[in-house]
Amino acid sequence: MKHLILAVDIILDLWTRRLPADQLTLVDQLLFANTKPQDCKCWIVTGNLSLLEYEAIQEFKTQDRPQQTVLLEVKTLLKQLIAATDQITSYGFEQADFIGVAIDIETAQLVKAATNLHGDIAILTNRQSVAVLGVNTLTPLQVFDWLKNPESQTKSTLNFIDLATQQDIIRTPLERCITSVLKHGQYILGPEIIQLESKLAEYVGTKYCITASSGTDTLLMAMLALGIGPGDEVITSTFTFIATGEMIALLGAIPVFIDIDPQTYNIDPAKIELAITPKTKAIVPVSLYGQCADMDAINTIADKYSLPVIEDAAQSFGATYKGRKSCSLSTIGSTSFFPSKPLGAYGDGGALFTNDDNSAKLLREIRVHGQNRRYHHPRLGINGRFDTLQAAVVLAKLDYFADEVQQRHAKGSKYTSMFNVTCPDVITPYIAPYNTSVYAQYTIQLMNRDSVANKLNALGIPTAIHYPIPLNQQPVFSSVGIATDTPIANAVAGKVLSLPMHPYLVEKDIIKIVNALRQYC
Repeated sequence: MKHLILAVDIILDLWTRRLPADQLTLVDQLLFANTKPQDCKCWIVTGNLSLLEYEAIQEFKTQDRPQQTVLLEVKTLLKQLIAATDQITSYGFEQADFIGVAIDIETAQLVKAATNLHGDIAILTNRQSVAVLGVNTLTPLQVFDWLKNPESQTKSTLNFIDLATQQDIIRTPLERCITSVLKHGQYILGPEIIQLESKLAEYVGTKYCITASSGTDTLLMAMLALGIGPGDEVITSTFTFIATGEMIALLGAIPVFIDIDPQTYNIDPAKIELAITPKTKAIVPVSLYGQCADMDAINTIADKYSLPVIEDAAQSFGATYKGRKSCSLSTIGSTSFFPSKPLGAYGDGGALFTNDDNSAKLLREIRVHGQNRRYHHPRLGINGRFDTLQAAVVLAKLDYFADEVQQRHAKGSKYTSMFNVTCPDVITPYIAPYNTSVYAQYTIQLMNRDSVANKLNALGIPTAIHYPIPLNQQPVFSSVGIATDTPIANAVAGKVLSLPMHPYLVEKDIIKIVNALRQYC
C-alpha cells in the first residue's frame, strides 16, 4: 500500500488552476477520477486544514470577488477535498522530533503524519523546503512514476499477519472512534459496547450478542450460564488451543477429548456419540483454522441427548456453514477479538451469541460478577466486561470486514491453486463443500515440517505451528481429562505448518512463499 500526503501548496495550486495543464490533469486524476489508483491512499493532515482554508480565502480575495462568494466557494472545495481523501492527525509533531529543526509548523505536521503511517509514503509538494528529516517528497510529475514503481513496494521481510497495513486503511474511522471514547470517558460499558453488540448480532443473524473481556472468558461465561460444574463431562476437540479444555477444567468439569476429521481438522461428529455418558453436560466443537465444524451433525446428536452446544468460533468469525454464519449455529456461539483473529481488537476481547432470552440474561449478569442490578448478585460471575476503547477499534474495523473476508478467501484460494500445480505433495486446507473459510490460518501438512519451517524462517518467511501437541497429551490434563483414542490428531500435530495469511498479502509474496516451499518439499 502506498500513501501520498498532500501539502497545502499543491491543493492551493490545484484550486487556483495555476499548475501547468499536464500537472493539473495528473493531480485531478489522482484525487477525483474514477480510475484513480486503488493501491494508493491520499491523505490530508487535519492540522493543516485551517491553514489551507485561510490561504485559500486570501488567495480568492485578490480576485476581486464578494467575500460571501469566496467563503462559500472555499467551503465547497474543502468538502470535495475531504470526500476525496483520508484525513490523518499529526499527533506528536510538537515533541522532541522537531525541537531545534528549522522548519515551519505545516512541514512539521506533514513529516510527523508521514511517520505515523506504515509502508511506502511520500509527500506531494512543489516546496523544496519540505524535503527534510528523510521523508520522501514528490512533485506532481514524479507521482505516477512512483505509483508504477514496483521496487518501492518491496518489503525486506514478510509479516505473518499485517495489522500495520490494515491500520493505515482504517485510520480515519479508527481515530474518530477512539477520540469519541476519549471525549465521553465511559471506558467501561460505554455506548460503543451497545452499538457494537447490535451490529455484531445483525451480522451473525442472532437475537443477542454479549461482548466480553476475551475469547477465553466467553467460553467460561457460556459454561457458567449452562450450569456446568464439578464432575460434569464436556465433550470437545483434542486438536485446538488450550483455552477450550482449560475453561472446562477450571469449572471442575471433565474435558472429554475427541479425535478430529482428517480433512477439516475439526471434531469428528461420528466419534461424539460414543463418548456420551450420563455425566455429559455439553458439547463444545471448535471451528478450527477459519471454517466451521459440521454443526448440523453435531446438533443432531446433541438434540438426541438433550445437550447444549457451544461453538468455539474463536477462529471462524465471518465464515459460513450451509449459508449461515459461524456463531449462529448452536445454543451459544463464542468468538475472540484477539488482535490476530479475522476480526481483532488491539487487545483482548470476545463475544457470545444466542437466540435464547434466558441465556442472554444470564450471560449479561455473569459478565458483571453475577449482578442483576447494582450490588445485587444472585449468582457467581466474573469480571468479563469488554473495554469501550477496544469496542471502538472493532467498530472501526467492522465496516471493512466483509471485504477482508473476501480477500482472505482469495488469498487462500491462490495459495491452494499454486500448491496444487507446483508442489502437489503439500497437503493444502480442505474446505468442506458446505463451508466457506475465513482462513484465520492457512495451514498445510508436510512430512518434514520442522526442517522446512527452519529453512523458511531463515529466508525471512515466518511460520507457526497450530498446534504441536493435542490437548489430551498436555501434562495438565493427565489427571483431569478423559482422552479417547486420537490417532488422527496425534499424526496431524507433527505435520501442520501455518503460513503467512492476512487480507493484505500480495500475490508476489504468495509466489515467494510457494516457490521457497517447492525447494524443500
